Amino acid sequence: MPDLVVNPSGPLRGSVTIPGDKSITHRAIILAALADGATYVRGWVPAEVCRATLRAMRALGAQIEEHEEAGGAPALEIQGGGGGLREPQDVLDCAGSGTTMRLLAGLLAGQPFTSVLTGTEPLRRRPMGRVADPLRLMGATILGRNGGKLAPLTIRGGGLLGIDYEMPVASAQVKSAILLAGLFAQGETCVREPGPTRDHTERMLRYFGVRVVASQGAVRIEGGQSLKASGRQDSLAGAGILEIPGDFSSAAFPLVAASILPASEVVLRGAGLNPTRTGLLDLLADMDAEYTIEIGGPGAAAASAWVGEPSGNLVVHGSVLRATDAAGDLIVRAIDEFPIFAVAATQAKGTTTVREAAELRVKESDRIATVAAELRKMGARIEERPDGMVIEGPVRLIGAVVECHRDHRLAMALAVAGLAARGQTVVRGAEAIGDSFPGFVEVMQALGADIHWREDGAAT
Repeated sequence: MPDLVVNPSGPLRGSVTIPGDKSITHRAIILAALADGATYVRGWVPAEVCRATLRAMRALGAQIEEHEEAGGAPALEIQGGGGGLREPQDVLDCAGSGTTMRLLAGLLAGQPFTSVLTGTEPLRRRPMGRVADPLRLMGATILGRNGGKLAPLTIRGGGLLGIDYEMPVASAQVKSAILLAGLFAQGETCVREPGPTRDHTERMLRYFGVRVVASQGAVRIEGGQSLKASGRQDSLAGAGILEIPGDFSSAAFPLVAASILPASEVVLRGAGLNPTRTGLLDLLADMDAEYTIEIGGPGAAAASAWVGEPSGNLVVHGSVLRATDAAGDLIVRAIDEFPIFAVAATQAKGTTTVREAAELRVKESDRIATVAAELRKMGARIEERPDGMVIEGPVRLIGAVVECHRDHRLAMALAVAGLAARGQTVVRGAEAIGDSFPGFVEVMQALGADIHWREDGAAT
């Protein structure tokens, strides 16, 4: 398997376009397949996690064609079936995508047939009871390992009734699964959130003409509504055009890299700026990071307003960072960015604390344990806590051989740490990056980073 080799780098400079948002891509594929009419999806990201959703929807009868636009930009043409899906002939493989499994669980709970969801060994360790429990309350039959809490999951759907459900833990995936099931349920379904979570599903449902009401921490949807392909019409056989904005979670890595490397100046074009996703920006602002936002600026995916998703350009400069504290709602809004936030904290003056983040224990890896262990190999001063960590900075990191534990975000965070380290860093198992950001290395190289692939054991 290839290793990722990273050498210390000087300032990063240049302008790059951020690849499409994975969370929005998942939802676009699922809902376009349910809609009446054709949808042309521009800017989707062909990462492995999104391909898992694409393959599953094809197995459920969706007609999906891949296209390559001018300049190599990826696109999908999805012919919706007006809500009708077919029973799959085989087990649905979600690969390593927790989003795929949880969203499909909600979708399949509303279908009058039996289906089975499985995935990689790490995915089969991740908790699914938090999704399965409310779907059972709606009337679905869901069986799984460990009392129905772990995949593989067998789902017998149909005959659902709307529920009023208060989530014990804030989770956009759980909320989305219940809302998807609510589309097929009798009566109203209400999901009450203990704190704000990303709202891509609500925005995408509205794009397809579904009435969704969100107020005072609750989201309501009436069952039996039809989805209709919409958006701008052009010569593509009357297909609605759906633009996917750039993925803020992908932008996070060059964003932090530019922040911690002195004299850097980087423009990240077309980044999604949904406020439910940009907690890292708030944390970096607290750390005195120097960045500006150009809403709908040149090169930004301004057309993403068609799905109600704000986007723009991020202009980032090298900064002298200071420590901060992360807790409360910021944890939910930055949950996927904590591996790279930890890297930023190693370069910040003072003591950074992360609290109320026990959810990190059940991601692709135990991100509290693995981030602490691997960054300590590079000389970071990190104390692991049950629900977070304490990080002392700044420290001059030292290049080392590190392991990403099959976690794509940890692999990219370690690579960014290597750019600021003294000596060479080798990230083992970094092929996991392809799960979410296949072009990561090329993007970083375009900004001047000394980073490249090598075959395991080969000379650098």
